[in-house]
Amino acid sequence: MEFDSFVLAAATADLDDEPAARPHADAVEFRMDLADDPLDALAAYDGDLPLVATNRDPAEGGEADGTEEERLGALTAATDFAAVEAVDVELSSLRESAGAAAAATARERDVRVVASVHDFEGTPPESRLDDLLADAAARGDVGKAAVTATDPGDALTVLSATHAATARGDRVATMAMGEAGRHTRAVAPLYGSKIGYAPVDPTEATAPGQFDLATLSTLIERLGGR
Repeated sequence: MEFDSFVLAAATADLDDEPAARPHADAVEFRMDLADDPLDALAAYDGDLPLVATNRDPAEGGEADGTEEERLGALTAATDFAAVEAVDVELSSLRESAGAAAAATARERDVRVVASVHDFEGTPPESRLDDLLADAAARGDVGKAAVTATDPGDALTVLSATHAATARGDRVATMAMGEAGRHTRAVAPLYGSKIGYAPVDPTEATAPGQFDLATLSTLIERLGGR
């Protein structure tokens, strides 16, 4: 999973969703922090789609248990499974030794790193968002920013930052959460965003404003982003 082109990931805590995701998705984001016995689920996985493993920090909207070392340790353990082709590590963790070590182990195992930052309160000014994306892209194979749009101007900020990052050669994934930014999930790929996320079942969204997988796939294809 090189992220040279757009990847649509089906976000789920249940790997049994994978067969239903196949017609629309390029990968599955496995939310380890929302799953029961996630390492056992990975061991039993025999699906066709590659996995992006995420063990989201509660400080960034996740439900991972334990200490930071335990959370990152479980994510590192996930990279031992052949189906796991990428892991999502928070930018705040990558700035510390434990997160940097987790990323280094992932790369040793030929697993890509998505360096992510989340803002559930709002959208930073474009200069700040540019800096976050540049730092994330430098520390990961893809720099991901999921922020919250409260008005159309916030959505434009996200799209502009996406375009600027792509123009300077950074691989990024961007989205504006919330109703005001919902359309960015379909439009951001046109500006260079490399990853999109959507649940197979619309009742199981893992972030505010997500389209269901089939709908997002259709929208992106009709817009020419995939």
